[in-house]
Amino acid sequence: MTITQKSLIDAVPTGLLIGGTWREASGAARFDVHDPATGGTLTTCADATPEDAVAALAAAAEAQPAWAATAPRDRGEILRTAFEAVTARADEFAMLMTLEMGKTLAEARGEVTYGAEFLRWFSEEAVRVRGQYAVAPNGATRLLTMRQPVGPTLMITPWNFPLAMGTRKIGPAVAAGCTMVIKPAAETPLTMLHLAQVLQESGLPAGVLNVITTTDSAGACAPVIRDPRLRKLTFTGSTAVGKKLVEQSAEQLLRVSMELGGNAPFLVFEDADIDAAVDGAMLAKMRNIGEACTAANRFFVHESVAEEFTRKLAARMGALTVGKGTKKGVDVGPLITDKARADVHALVEDAVGRGARVLTGGAVVPGRGHFYEPTVLADVPDDARCLTEEIFGPVAPVATFADEAEAVARANATEYGLVGYVYTRDNARVLRVAEALEFGMVGINTGIVSNPAAPFGGVKHSGFGREGGAEGIEEYLEVKYVGIAT
Repeated sequence: MTITQKSLIDAVPTGLLIGGTWREASGAARFDVHDPATGGTLTTCADATPEDAVAALAAAAEAQPAWAATAPRDRGEILRTAFEAVTARADEFAMLMTLEMGKTLAEARGEVTYGAEFLRWFSEEAVRVRGQYAVAPNGATRLLTMRQPVGPTLMITPWNFPLAMGTRKIGPAVAAGCTMVIKPAAETPLTMLHLAQVLQESGLPAGVLNVITTTDSAGACAPVIRDPRLRKLTFTGSTAVGKKLVEQSAEQLLRVSMELGGNAPFLVFEDADIDAAVDGAMLAKMRNIGEACTAANRFFVHESVAEEFTRKLAARMGALTVGKGTKKGVDVGPLITDKARADVHALVEDAVGRGARVLTGGAVVPGRGHFYEPTVLADVPDDARCLTEEIFGPVAPVATFADEAEAVARANATEYGLVGYVYTRDNARVLRVAEALEFGMVGINTGIVSNPAAPFGGVKHSGFGREGGAEGIEEYLEVKYVGIAT
C-alpha cells in the first residue's frame, strides 16, 4: 500500500457514529476490512452489537422532531454542500471504493459522479414537497392534504456500490426530514464512514445520521426493526434477505422499500445496429465487474445476427485486462470474495456441462485476489442455471430467439423484474416490447438506465418502491388529510 492510500484510510473514522459522536462498539470488538485484489487487510472497523444498534435508533428518534421542523431550504442546503464536498473529494472516495470493493479507479470515479448527483437532486427536491387544497363536493368542508416525514428510518446498503447506494437513500431522507440509522455492508464500510464524516462537516445535525458497522447484520438489525420508534425500513440486496426483512417489518407495520435481485434480459433484434448493441452489452454486462443488480444476465439474440453479435462481444470481452483496480491499464478488477468467484465459476461449469461453448474466458485467474476471466458463452441451453440465476460476475451467456413473441416470452420467464435492455431500430417495436416486458425499467438502445433524475426500482421478486426521480422522496413522506369545516 502506498503512503497516499494509507494516509487516506487512516483519515477515515472506523468507529460507530451514534448521536453525532464517533465511538467504539459496546463490546469493543472490531473486524477486518479486506482488499479483494490481494486478500490483505486494509484496516479494522467497530463491530456493533444489537445494543449499539438500538442506541443508534434512540439517537435518531431523539433527533427526529427537531429535524422534521427544520426548514426545507436548510435541509436542501446541507445536501448541496455535501454534493460539492463529495465532488471535490472524488479521488478520495474513488480510491476507497477501489481498495475495499475492487472496481477500477476509473469506474469508481464514475460512481462518485453518479452517487453525488443524488445529493444534488434531492437538495432541489427538498423545497418541492407539496400538499393540496380542495373544496369538498358538498361544499361543507375544505380538504387539506399535507405530506410529512415518515420518521426514523433503518437503511441497509450493499457492498457493490458503496457510495451510490448510500446517497440514493440518504438524499431523499434528508430532504424529507427523516432521521436515519444506516448499516453498510461489512465488506465495504469505509466509503460510508467517509460519507458520514463529510455529511457531518456539511452541517448535518447530530443524530440525524447514525452509522453502525457490524459483521452480524441480522442480529444487530432485528431489535431495531422490532422497535416501535422505527417507522421505515429500506434495503438493497438479495431477494432472499429482502423477503426475511419484509416478514420482520410486518410486526410494526413499517413503511418498506426493497431493491432486490435481478435477472436482466438483453434483447438484440434482427434490425439492431450490432456494433451499438455490442457497445451497450459491454456497459450492461461489465459495469461494476458484472456485480450489479442491473447487469445484463441473459443475452437473447435473434438467430440471424447471433453469430456476428457473439463473435464481436467475445472479441471485446477477451481484450479486457484483469488486475488490481488501482493499476493503470486495468479494465476488470476482482470479485468481492472467493465465494463469489466460486459461485460464478460454478454457473459457467454448469452451462458448459449442458452443452454451452466457451468463446472466451471461462476460468479462475490463478494467484492472489478473487479474479475471474471475462467470459462469453454461446449456444447456452434453456436449462443452464446461468439463465435463471443472477450471475453477479463477468459472464455473458448468449442464447437465440426466432421472433418477437419468443423474445418477450423468454425475457419475462423469470421471477425477477428489475430491468431489461432492448436493441432495435423499429420504433413501433420499441413501444410494443417496452409495454410487454415485465420489468420496472427498460433501456432502449442503451446499456445504462440508472439516472438520479429517474425512478429506480423493480417489480415481482425484484422488490417494490422507487429510488431517485420525483418519486424517490415520496418513499419518505406520509400523507395526512385534514378536514376543515366551513
